[in-house]
Amino acid sequence: MKKGSLTFDNEACKGCELCTHVCPVDILHLDKNRMNSKGYHLISVSDMDKCIGCANCAIICPDSVIKVEVADR
Repeated sequence: MKKGSLTFDNEACKGCELCTHVCPVDILHLDKNRMNSKGYHLISVSDMDKCIGCANCAIICPDSVIKVEVADR
C-alpha cells in the first residue's frame, strides 16, 4: 500500500481551498486558526496516515504550494 506525505509552502498559500475539494480521502481543510504573513488562512491535514499519495491536491494547486512524497508501506 502507498502512503503519502504532504508538505506545504505556507507563505505561498492563498487559502483557495481547491485542494480540499479534490482530496479523495477528505483529509484537507482550511484552518481558521492559522494564517500566513499575508493574512491568508492555511490548509491543514486532519490525518496524514490516511493520505494515499494521489497528488490531486498538488496538481490542482495554482501556486504550487503542496509537495507530495510517496513511500511504499
